Amino acid sequence: MGRVAGKIAIVTGAASGMGEATARLLAREGAAVVVGDLQAEKGRLVAEAIAAAGGRSLYVAHDVTSEKGWQATIATTLDTFGGLHILVNNAGVGAPFGSVEQLGLDDWRKVMSVNMEGVFLGTKYGIEAMRKTGQGGSIVNFSSTMGIVGSPSTAAYVASKGGVKLFTKSAALHCAKERYGIRVNSVCPGWIRTPMSSGALDKLSGSGEGNKAIELTPLGRVGEPDDVAYGVLYLASDEASFVTGTELVIDGGYTAQ
Repeated sequence: MGRVAGKIAIVTGAASGMGEATARLLAREGAAVVVGDLQAEKGRLVAEAIAAAGGRSLYVAHDVTSEKGWQATIATTLDTFGGLHILVNNAGVGAPFGSVEQLGLDDWRKVMSVNMEGVFLGTKYGIEAMRKTGQGGSIVNFSSTMGIVGSPSTAAYVASKGGVKLFTKSAALHCAKERYGIRVNSVCPGWIRTPMSSGALDKLSGSGEGNKAIELTPLGRVGEPDDVAYGVLYLASDEASFVTGTELVIDGGYTAQ
């Protein structure tokens, strides 16, 4: 217990799935957590559950594609909790799906605006807030195994997640060069059972059990949100003080094949 005690965190897309699991785990380990999401009812429930368990939490309606939205969320965090030490850029979209020939430009831009521009804005303003706080910090960006290997039917998604992985390295090197004490890393989840992935898992199985996904995963099961949350916790904690500019792959061995 207490692996991030006394730290202040923002988690985007924290109303469900991996974001929710991460917000709850960071709070259990001692951090004050700002739950950012556009799903107001679910987001408030997550923040209230954290508070009911004895943690400190606040829900903020947050559109990660909006620069003003980021500025407002950061300002609220600083005003409420007095600083920022951890930022988890989890919010993302998968759809619209399609190959390079099927996707329209508007579909491409929709995916990029959330998955890439949202991470860019979060990292930019997260660094600024951490510098103001003056105690260093950790930024964890959500990439994917689809940012490592390709897929013919998700052209925009794989491009966005590959972009997040390399953008993370650039930001990490910048912060290291400037001696900010801010580390920037990414996580690359594989098949994880979340509300966003459940439809894809059902299509793979044809029976709702995710059998094809299990077949493709050497460990023989689909991951759970907590599997990823524990990886984020490590990167966010001081245990990872010598880890920056890298990606933590959490995929049950999928990309080892």
